[in-house]
Amino acid sequence: MESLKKKRARTKIIFETLDPLYVREKTALKYRTPFQLLVATILSAQCTDVQVNLVTKTLFKKYKGPEDYLNTPISELENDIRSTGFYKNKAKSIKGSAQAIMDLHEGKVPSTMEEMVKLPGVGRKTANVVLGAAFGVPGIVVDTHVKRLSNRLGLSDNQDPDKIEKDIERLLPEERWRRFSDILIYHGRKYCTARKPAHDLCPIYKHCPSRSI
Repeated sequence: MESLKKKRARTKIIFETLDPLYVREKTALKYRTPFQLLVATILSAQCTDVQVNLVTKTLFKKYKGPEDYLNTPISELENDIRSTGFYKNKAKSIKGSAQAIMDLHEGKVPSTMEEMVKLPGVGRKTANVVLGAAFGVPGIVVDTHVKRLSNRLGLSDNQDPDKIEKDIERLLPEERWRRFSDILIYHGRKYCTARKPAHDLCPIYKHCPSRSI
């Protein structure tokens, strides 16, 4: 089994190699308030950021805050977000989160992980996106790309996102957590794809334990 020291050394090389190659932005999702970001992040599940931004461009003009979502029939909200997929579950999560935010947090999105994951439909991935971009709270966002790359790069042997999050946290100082998530996501989209990784173009190929895939 590889030592933690070796994993940390490889993670440092990966970070320093990829960091200059990818755009720096808190999130590709378009938003103006923490609640808008929460809604956009819920909509982004199994949907592209591009499509979410197309939907929220109109959505956020119609719905100004949590109260507007609560005052709208769920069937109408479902229709408004239909093109993001899984719209029934997403509408339920948005309405449930809006209700909890109004009832428990005076209409404001909470700024701690403990409070965030108590919102309906909000797991650690969604919470880390919102906490990191809206409040500057360090965290590892484990989406499908981060999960795949953390396994291929030998950073985690786990499949459970929460366990992967904890594994990666041990490898980096917390000020690099969010940025490392971002660059793994970008790298997963561009080179280390699910079906056919572009080994000949990958800038960290020689550091990858899974070069034979």
